[in-house]
Amino acid sequence: MNPFNEQPIDLEKTYMNWREIYPKSYDKNNVDPYTKTRIILMNGAETEQIFFMHQFSRNCNDNDVRRKLAVIRRTSGQMQKLIQCLKPINENALEETITYEQLAVDLTARLAKCEPDPYVKQALDFALLEDFDHLYRYANLLEMECGIPAEKLVGRYTEIMPGRPTISEHRCPLDSIRYHINNKEADILTKLHVNIITAAEQQTMNFYMNICNLYPTDLGRRVYQEIAMIEEQHVTHYGSLLDPNTTWYENLLMHMYTMCYLYYSCMKYETNSYIRKVWCMGYERSVAGLHLAAYLLREYDGKEVEQVIPNPVFPELLDLGPNIEYVREVLKCTVDYTAKRENYVLVQNLEPNAGFFKYQCQVNEEVETVPSHNVIDKHIDKCGMGYRFEVAPNPIMELRDRKEDNTNVGRTWGCRRKIEE
Repeated sequence: MNPFNEQPIDLEKTYMNWREIYPKSYDKNNVDPYTKTRIILMNGAETEQIFFMHQFSRNCNDNDVRRKLAVIRRTSGQMQKLIQCLKPINENALEETITYEQLAVDLTARLAKCEPDPYVKQALDFALLEDFDHLYRYANLLEMECGIPAEKLVGRYTEIMPGRPTISEHRCPLDSIRYHINNKEADILTKLHVNIITAAEQQTMNFYMNICNLYPTDLGRRVYQEIAMIEEQHVTHYGSLLDPNTTWYENLLMHMYTMCYLYYSCMKYETNSYIRKVWCMGYERSVAGLHLAAYLLREYDGKEVEQVIPNPVFPELLDLGPNIEYVREVLKCTVDYTAKRENYVLVQNLEPNAGFFKYQCQVNEEVETVPSHNVIDKHIDKCGMGYRFEVAPNPIMELRDRKEDNTNVGRTWGCRRKIEE
């Protein structure tokens, strides 16, 4: 499928009235878990596009261009509001959070499995284990405070057990910057993947930042606060992979192309007929926005589409699904890695005075007060052991004990892990 070959609709004729913009929400008791993840993904993709176009407009001195951006942004804004309200009223914030983390795990794994750039794949695998651990922490909070087993919400498609412990994820900000890709040389899948994962992680960061002070318990507020800091770190991590040498107009085209690719993928794999119509609507609007972006690129940047996207036929579409064995393998091989400037190293190979340890001493000085650790301790105190959903024992021996939360893996200098042979 080449979206540039599609006949675009007139965006100014697509504005929705209040009846049209408010959708029928899904039934949380019967919905497919990956329908929920697609909704969060597309909410995040539309939000990223809106934020980008606001920044573009604020850095543009041509009001004709700014008016065209306003038209695209208005239709994107309406789609975002519609998609956001597909979530039902009776699904609480913590239940939705489980879906956020299932998306983070299975989207990241899916992108990493087919990522052609080894450095970008390494970046995906690295953060994958951290979102995987967040799912475990939130699942324990959910069962403890709401009595709901998270395995029911993820459809048993995604395991729930410790990854790289969240306490081990707090790193010196100097170590959050990666080498950026070169858009002139990068594979189209790489460019799509970097755009998609940055938008998805940014959506998670925004959600946790804004839900934190609304959560009804002190423990939950603290957990959201801590993990929101890791999500900000992830947005820095992934956002630094984006090529900063692209122009505003090239970036706009790539944003719109990414939206077309995502909506088309959602259309292809959606099982809910009502929500599939929403994806079709989003695809039509994104195609129109893509054609307008191509016009702006040509008129104001003096470039043709082929100079930005040499072959605009969609690559392999994005199909969200289970990745249990892949996540297990990444966990087994890389759990005790951390970042050191643009690269990744074993924690036990860092110098004792490395920035990682200095930062850990500042933010995690008193381990017993770290919220992500505290929530597991409280669950153990209440229920006798931590909540998990595992298809087999954790591949890391030190992470198997359900009656003690490990705070050393991936964090303590000189600590060497044992893996299952």
